[in-house]
Amino acid sequence: MQLLDTATPKPPTDGLGAAHRAAPPKNGRWRRLVAGRLSYLYLAPLMVLLLLFVVYPIFGSLAYTFYRWNGIGSPGDFVGLDNFRQIAHDSIFWRAVSHTFVYSIVVVPVQLAIALVLALVLNDRKLRFSAFYRTLFFLPVVTSPAVVGVVVQLMLSNFGDTLNGWLLDAHLIGRPVDWLGNPRIALGIIIVVGIWQTLGYNLVYFLAGLQTIPEEVYEAAKIDGAGHVRTFVNITVPLLRPVGLMIVILAFIGSFQVFDLVQVLTGGGPYFGTEVVNTYIYHLAFGGNQAAATEPNVGLASAASFFYGLLLIGFSVLQVLIFRSLAKRRAAGRA
Repeated sequence: MQLLDTATPKPPTDGLGAAHRAAPPKNGRWRRLVAGRLSYLYLAPLMVLLLLFVVYPIFGSLAYTFYRWNGIGSPGDFVGLDNFRQIAHDSIFWRAVSHTFVYSIVVVPVQLAIALVLALVLNDRKLRFSAFYRTLFFLPVVTSPAVVGVVVQLMLSNFGDTLNGWLLDAHLIGRPVDWLGNPRIALGIIIVVGIWQTLGYNLVYFLAGLQTIPEEVYEAAKIDGAGHVRTFVNITVPLLRPVGLMIVILAFIGSFQVFDLVQVLTGGGPYFGTEVVNTYIYHLAFGGNQAAATEPNVGLASAASFFYGLLLIGFSVLQVLIFRSLAKRRAAGRA
């Protein structure tokens, strides 16, 4: 009997055990914050720089949108919302918006298709010198767009050993072509150069996404007799879709920021034929363009920048809604 009593566990006598068992667990979000404290510490310098050089200038320039100001001294000519009304009724602004969207709508699909094909090839473990090819395709990204623009401009000029000279020697054209002086050709050249110059970004993104797909999945598909096309459609595309969605959004956001190539190659000309929103804002802020010399107006440039920012936010939200709708339809079809 004594042994039975000693073997039986005794309830706590201090009254704290039941209360401790009934206490709710700690907040899961707080636990995750504590667990990731080192990650937030590493991100802190970037966040400080982002706040100082991106967020603060954006909201700091908001006050300038209500003034007509050339950037010298303190703004004193208050115009209220006239700057926004002037931008909304400026045909050159909307022409620049259309050129920017044409650039993005052409560059992004073509560039993503090429980047995905190259990523599939470079992701093959049997490919020799794959690291060299990756570096080769990424090299234009680390090259300054301004330098690329100068080199392309020299290649398309009408003097020296240039593209016109090569085409004339090959008897492919009868006379030199003014590549950057024709509005119908200049924007196409900027698009082609933009596809080549920023291809490396999306190539790296797709490579990173492909490397997250387990190799065992491909081996199982190969055992089941699936070919390359079927493997790509039924395995690669579904597993790459979440990463691909983010790549598409980042690609569009990056293409909307085109400036360097246009400014160096054409400056927005000829006759505003290649003017994009960023060059339009630049000309407003610092004055002058290829058509006429104008007085700098920082307030009008700030209003154009905010107006364009609202358009981009709306377009980004529309992208997300479209992708979510497609994902829901796809899930409903599977069900």
